Amino acid sequence: MPPLSPPSPSSPPPLSRDAVVAALRAAGCVFAEDEARLILATARTPDELAAMVDRRVTGVPLELVLGWAEFRGLRISVEPGVFVPRRRTEFLVEQALALAPDASVVVDLCCGSGAVGAALAAGLGAPGRVELHAADIDPAAVRCARRNVAPYGGRVHAGDLFEALPGSLRGRVGILAANVPYVPTDEVGLLPAEARDHEPRVALDGGSDGLDLLRRVAAEAPGWLVPGGCLLVETSERQAPTALEAFSASGLSARLARSEELYATVVVGRVLNRL
Repeated sequence: MPPLSPPSPSSPPPLSRDAVVAALRAAGCVFAEDEARLILATARTPDELAAMVDRRVTGVPLELVLGWAEFRGLRISVEPGVFVPRRRTEFLVEQALALAPDASVVVDLCCGSGAVGAALAAGLGAPGRVELHAADIDPAAVRCARRNVAPYGGRVHAGDLFEALPGSLRGRVGILAANVPYVPTDEVGLLPAEARDHEPRVALDGGSDGLDLLRRVAAEAPGWLVPGGCLLVETSERQAPTALEAFSASGLSARLARSEELYATVVVGRVLNRL
């Protein structure tokens, strides 16, 4: 009789909820219980659960561990090397929807994952009613955004700001959302490690005072907006006065919108009716 083969090593038992919470709390995760619930709900196998916990404990952002981020009720796909949408940016979407509830052409510049464009399209109505375009200079962001805007029939273009867009959009855009990077170059190193170490610098660095891209967008936006159309850009409270000046200098009627709850500041510009 041939000898019995040695038993194969069994897989380790799955981590319990309490063990996951304890590991996350020890790593400094403030919302350890909430994060544990999401990780446990997402992991498909005990091995995947252990790997996800390990990644989170070593500082990988929760959204990248899960592979998705919640944004205005949507599950937005994210991947390594792509800017993770922030909850405060939901305020920009809310402002846009309130200003232009009948917009039929929407552009999401510096789109990252495409979260803003997807949320705008979802808020404006059924798929097919809105012509959605998004653009980013980062190839990883373009790939990710294409997955997120596909359910809304959106198109994603690769390139630098307006250079990426089809010329046929000139003078037709009802909502132009540009979540441009606005961290001053010298302050990028002061960002939390989750952003500094895991998100592309091109999505964070806004130049010497943080407003380089905002100025470029404001300067060109009037030529792309329909009369009455709006440009919305997120910035910091400290930068807001200078951002307002840039909007006004481009001929836009500009104002600020603020949310203390989300700690969000949005510059809103509108094209006045052309003679």
